[in-house]
Parts: sequence; structure tokens; C-alpha cells
Amino acid sequence: MEFEEVLPGTRRLFDAEGAPLSAELGLKKHGDIVLVPQPTESPNDPLHWSLPHKYWHSFLVCFVTALTAATSNDAGAAQYNENLELGISYSSFNTGAGILFIGIGYWTLLSSPAVYLYGRRILYLIGMLWGVIGSIWFARGQTTSDALWNQLFVGASESVAEATVQLSLMDLWFQHQRGSVLGVYVLATSIGTYLGPLIASYIADSSLGWRWIGWFGAIFSGSTFLVFLFGLEETTFRRERYFINDGDRYLIDGVNGNHSERSASVAAEVHDKEKVAGAAEQTNTSVSMEQQRSSGRDEKPKSYWQRIAIITPAPNLRGTGFKQYFQRLFHTLRVFTFPAVIYSGLQWGAQDAWLTFYLTVEEDNWYEAPWYYTDAEDGNMNIPTLIGAVIGCFYGGWLSDKFVLWMTKRNGGVMEAEQRLWLMLPCACIFPTGMWIFGIGSAHGWSWPAPYVGLGFIGFGWGCAGDLSMAYLMDAYPDMVLEGMVGVATINNTIGCIFSFVTSQWIDASGVQNTFIAIGVLAFVFIMTTVPMIIWGKKARRWTRNRYHTFLEIRDGFGN
Repeated sequence: MEFEEVLPGTRRLFDAEGAPLSAELGLKKHGDIVLVPQPTESPNDPLHWSLPHKYWHSFLVCFVTALTAATSNDAGAAQYNENLELGISYSSFNTGAGILFIGIGYWTLLSSPAVYLYGRRILYLIGMLWGVIGSIWFARGQTTSDALWNQLFVGASESVAEATVQLSLMDLWFQHQRGSVLGVYVLATSIGTYLGPLIASYIADSSLGWRWIGWFGAIFSGSTFLVFLFGLEETTFRRERYFINDGDRYLIDGVNGNHSERSASVAAEVHDKEKVAGAAEQTNTSVSMEQQRSSGRDEKPKSYWQRIAIITPAPNLRGTGFKQYFQRLFHTLRVFTFPAVIYSGLQWGAQDAWLTFYLTVEEDNWYEAPWYYTDAEDGNMNIPTLIGAVIGCFYGGWLSDKFVLWMTKRNGGVMEAEQRLWLMLPCACIFPTGMWIFGIGSAHGWSWPAPYVGLGFIGFGWGCAGDLSMAYLMDAYPDMVLEGMVGVATINNTIGCIFSFVTSQWIDASGVQNTFIAIGVLAFVFIMTTVPMIIWGKKARRWTRNRYHTFLEIRDGFGN
């Protein structure tokens, strides 16, 4: 077997004939599939958790994803009644949506260094507190200012689902499960995004009144805080500090048959990298060099109270970590130089932008002739979108994992990150078609079933576009999950913020039909940026390889 290029996002999973790799290589496998990352011998490695344990933790973080997506999208169900009772204009509600996007995207960026310095759990707990504050403010609002600024806190509560959740899931699952896991994550996002407004519309239409939308949000956020306080465990694990495979430090991309020679070169490479950081690490009294280089086999399992500590300080944390926080924050900005981050952010951002358009039409047009929908009937329009999203998540999740394994075998056993992107191409046809059907139907007063079929197509695009683009980014730069998703969140919410300010003006100026024809074309163009990524994505990974490794070395060396 010939030597393959060491490149992030390129991995050998099978031999050249597509058969399982030989056991002589010493790699840990699940059936015929090489495990990436390779688990350590430490009993505290989350990859060793039992399946029920992993399922419980995954359920918790996906629940918070659905909850925060619901609370971030339920304000629209109250707009009609808020306008009648408080006189708040619809243009102010659009401004509130822009503030929501700012809260989501930029709190994700600002809070990201804390994940490395203080652990994952603290971000979840703070996020739920933001949700309580924002929801109570929403429920007690009396002025336009209240309607605007409660959305900043509601948006900040959702920020934990923009990057930290994905990182927590990647702590638990292997790469060959990544599409399925992200499919569940996007499904949770879809459930919250579409069921949130549905449930909120029934609340607004009931005797409880629109303010109970906020009170229920506060109750669920507060209850989730308590569940997470005692039920969510810390998954932070410094995998780079452990030896694996009887002395190898890492599972390197492009494993080949000459394992011993390759291991020696890898060990030399790692040794050289550690020499660079060695002088700084001498001041680190938290973790000895012996501990850094252990197999972890002799470690004691952490106690329950250690696993649910509110803060899990990084081994290299100095004092409160104030200086390290800003070092990491500015270092994170480098992710915007990676093409895969920009591509994934564009795909998610487009979905946020188009979401604003069709929800605005539902809330502004379908209450009037010829439909005269109530809040509850308008909320029911989220059902076909959710059905489409469920299908899209299955397509972009579980099916994409199977597709990548099939493509890998056809590619001589080597997996390339771009293989997953082929499944985006059908989405380029289905999603714009849904936008055109719904937009033209809304303009001409169509009733069941055409506009609902269009919404189903839209939901399919929402479900698979985000799933596939995120999975591609994580495949391409597997050790940069948090920072990559921070970049995606910042880009996509900036795009969503911009479009939230222009949606109503665009529709008023061009009309519903022409607007949706135009954004359908834009949606097609955005999704078709997948084609250059398929063609030149590997070249982009090769071009950014040294930058990627430098990024990781600097990130992991802060404070040593």
C-alpha cells in the first residue's frame, strides 16, 4: 500500500481493495471501520462511555438545542396580539429579529474561549440563565424597547447550541458516526424551529394569552438549568496528552501499511512539536510531563461530583484566565481564513435568511384574505416544514454516513471530506422549487395542497443543507470543531441579521411573487457553491494544512 498524503480530511479507512485494514496495524476498529479518533486507555475518555450513557448525554444537549431554537423562534406568534395590545410596529419586530441574530452569533464568538478554559458545562448553565432572563422580560414587556432587547438574551441562550453542542457530541462519537449524530442535532434544531412557533401560536390563541409564551419559556429554561446542574456531565478530555496504539501519540491521516516506519516519523514529528512548546510548559505545575505522556491506563475514574463540577479548569489555566481568554478570542478569528468555514457559514446563513422570508409571509399574509387564518392555523403551517426537515435530516445524516463509506471503498479505501458534498446537489433543485411554489402560491391565494408541499420542500433543504455542510467542515478540520462552528455561527447569524432588516422592505417593494422568485434563484446559487468545493476543496485543505496545524499548536499552547 503506497504512502498517502498527510492531509486533514483525508483518511484511510479500508485497504486499496475496500477490505478491512489488517489487524497488524494495531488500530482499534469497530467491525471493519477504523475508529477516528482512536480511543485512549483512560477510563475517563468519553469515547469509552456505554451506549446508554452516550444516548443520555446526547439527548440532553439535543434537548437544549430544540428548546433554545423554540424560544428563539416563538416571538413571531405573539406579534399580532402585541401589536393590538401594545401598539408595537411590525418593523420593530423585524429589528428585534436582527438583535436576536446578533445575540446568537456574537455571544457564540465571545463565549467560545470559556469552553477551553472552564469546560463545557458552564456554558450550558449560563445559556439557560440567559433564557430565563429573556423569557421573563418577554412575558412582562410593555414597550417597544422591551420587545427589542429581550431578544438579545434569548439569542444569547441559543448560542450554546451553535458550537458547544456540536463539540459535546463530537466528544462522544466517532467520525464514521458524525453524519448521523449531526443529523440528530439538525433534527433537534428543526423541531425547535418549527414546533416552537406552532406551540406558541396555540398559546397565543388560547385563553392564556401571548404573555404565557414567555412564561413557558422561562419555566422550561429554569427546569433545564436544574436538570443540567445535576445530570449533565463534563466531556472535556485532553486527548492530545495521551499515547495510543502502544506508543503512537496520534492516529495520523492517511494510515498505510508501513506502520512501524510511519510511527517513527510521526513520533519524531510530535517530539519536534513538543520541543517548541517545552520551554513554556516548564512553568505549568498543574500537569507533569509524565502525566501528559501517559497511556491513561492507571488513571482513576472521576467521581460523580468531579464529573458535574460547574467549572473544570484547563490544566494550563493561569489564575482566572483573563489574559488567556482574550488570547484565545483573537486567535479564534483566524478561522475566517479557512474556505470550509466560509462555505458552511454561507449554507447555514442562507437557511436563516430564507427562514425570515417565509415566516414573514406566513405571519403577514395568511391572516388576511383569502385564508383568514387564526394564530393556531398559521402555526399549523410549520407541520409540513417539520416533516420535510425530518426527511432532510435522515438524508443528510444517516444516509450520508452510508454514502461516504460507499464512496470511500470506491476510492481505494481513502475517505475524502468532499465525498459527502455530492448529496448537496439534489438539495439545489428541491429547496428553490419549494420557495417558488410557496411564494407564488401565497401571492395568488392558493390553498391546500400546493403551498404546503412547497413548505415541505423548504424543510427538506433546511434539514440536509445544514447537516451536510457542518459534517463537511468537521471532516475537513476534525480538531477544530469548536472554532469552526464559532465561525459558522458568526457568519450565518450575520447573514440572518442583515436579511431580517430588509425582508419586509423587499416584499413591499417587489411583491411576494417576485421576491420569492428572486430568493429562489439566490438559494440555488448559494447551494451550488458546493460545486467548487467538490472540485477544489481538497486543494483548499492542502493550501491551509500548515495554517491548520499552526492554529492547533498555538491554541493548545496558550498558557503553558
